[in-house]
Amino acid sequence: MLRVFVEAAAVLGSSNGLGVVLEAKNLTVPAGSTAVLPCHSPRMVWTRDRLKDRQRVVHWDLVRSSPEYAMERILDMSPGASQRVYNGFNKGRIFIPDSAFSDGNFSLIIKNVGQTDKGIYTCNLHHHYCQIHQSIQIQLNVTKSARKEKRYWDGEKTVFVVLLGSSVALPCVNRRSLWREGLQEDQQQVAHWDFQAPGVRPDRADRLVDLYASGERRDYGPLFGQNKMSVAEDAFTLGDFSLSISELKPTDKGLYSCHLHHHYCGLQERRIFRLTVGPPLPPNPTVAPRIFQNDGPEPNVDGPRVVNVILPEHRSYSVQHMGYFLATVLLLAFIVVSVIVLTRRRKKRGMEYELRRWDRGNVVSEGEITLDCTELNTCKHEPLNSDYKNNLLKERGMAKDCNMGELYFIK
Repeated sequence: MLRVFVEAAAVLGSSNGLGVVLEAKNLTVPAGSTAVLPCHSPRMVWTRDRLKDRQRVVHWDLVRSSPEYAMERILDMSPGASQRVYNGFNKGRIFIPDSAFSDGNFSLIIKNVGQTDKGIYTCNLHHHYCQIHQSIQIQLNVTKSARKEKRYWDGEKTVFVVLLGSSVALPCVNRRSLWREGLQEDQQQVAHWDFQAPGVRPDRADRLVDLYASGERRDYGPLFGQNKMSVAEDAFTLGDFSLSISELKPTDKGLYSCHLHHHYCGLQERRIFRLTVGPPLPPNPTVAPRIFQNDGPEPNVDGPRVVNVILPEHRSYSVQHMGYFLATVLLLAFIVVSVIVLTRRRKKRGMEYELRRWDRGNVVSEGEITLDCTELNTCKHEPLNSDYKNNLLKERGMAKDCNMGELYFIK
């Protein structure tokens, strides 16, 4: 089984004279098996360039602030073809040098600058074969005062302030080799594999194979002749330069590197693989039963195996349990408070009931005491045979005193 371990990201992107490292991996493969070291290049088109003159083009565009930031194509040009100016008014007045694709100078020259030439110019360089696109913006302003002529950078683009009626050259320079004519394009595209054994310096690595876009192939050593190592014949068509190694042995471990060179496009890529050969796989991998002391052989069970997986508690899991606990505590507190409130209400109602009964009993007792008082007062009356028996005024006074006594007793 193939196991891949990606190395530190610091390795990726490092560059030196050998090219930019785009990929670095560790591979561990069992002995006797076949290893495939992948090497793909979807970024580049590894085919022959038969129409190079149509693959490269430069064009200038103008964006005016009025009306409504309208865009206008000024001119375009391809190698081996005359430049095309889109506005008849600009013919002979606006142009780029004829040697643009030889010296990489695509500057736009404007003669007799007018107010209509104001705006933002864009120089667009395209190389469709190498998939390269570059744009350069320059802003052109026109003034009537010679003292205001200047050139400065506004933070995003270069600004030219030129005198009305003068001439100006808007620079657009790209002297990279890809903008020059390529010689023998088939020899400009090369792919090769190197092998560095453990303890060997990088400059002493062994060359395994060289591949050319023309179909030429150079093998170094007997490994490819014995079909132990191989690369696809249509590598430049598919962009797949993977190296296959069969019947791995411990002597095959080491550092393998894939180098892709496209001198015409100025691109260099490198991929590094560290191959380790492990122990060979058993012919018939079986799992021996585990027999412990004082135990017999395990019974043969045809049922499915059960695997217990213990997952660590997640933070949200503990928070959920804490929520359940708080909800339970709040519910119990609500029940206790409800019981206490109901108990107090019942006690209050019972006290009110007892007060009412006591009030009613006092009313009855007061009536009885009144009668008793009357009787007592009656008992305290003078006998009928007294001297004041026939005195009406004295009877009234006695009755009044008796009534007053009753009222006082009630209070």
